[in-house]
Amino acid sequence: MSTTIVPVFGYLGNQITIYLGTVSLIAGVIGGLLSIIIFLSLRTFRQSSCAFYLTIMSIFNIGQMLIGLLGVIMINGFNVDWSQSPLFYCKFRYYSYQVCALTSMTCICLATIDQYFATCSRQRWQQWCNIKLARRLVLIFIFIWLIHNIPYFI
Repeated sequence: MSTTIVPVFGYLGNQITIYLGTVSLIAGVIGGLLSIIIFLSLRTFRQSSCAFYLTIMSIFNIGQMLIGLLGVIMINGFNVDWSQSPLFYCKFRYYSYQVCALTSMTCICLATIDQYFATCSRQRWQQWCNIKLARRLVLIFIFIWLIHNIPYFI
C-alpha cells in the first residue's frame, strides 16, 4: 500500500509546485511592478524616504522571485534542471538570490526605522528622515551584501 502512495504524493507535490508556484510568481511580479509604479508616479512618494525604501524592496523582491521561484517551477514543471548548468551559473544564481533577499529585508527594516524617526516627538530624530540619507544607506547596504555573499562563489 505504501509503495503505491509514495509516487502519488510525489506527483501531487510537483503539481502543487507548478500551479501554485506559477500563480505566486505571476501575482508577485505584477504586485511588485504595481508597487513600483505607484511609488514612482506621485511626486510625494518620490520625495519620501520611506517610499524609496519600499520601491527598492519591491525591485529586489521581483528579482528574488524570478531567481528563486522560477528555478523551482522550471525543475518541477518542465524538467529543466538549472543545477546541471555550468558551476559559475549555479553559484551566481544563489549569490544573486541571497543579495536580493538580504537587501529586501534590509529595506523593510530601514523603512520601519524611518517611520519611527518620522513620528518621533524629538525634532533631532526627525531630521534623519530624508531621501538623501535613504539613498546613501541603500547603496551602503547593497555594497555590504554584495561583499558579504562573495564566499558563495568559492
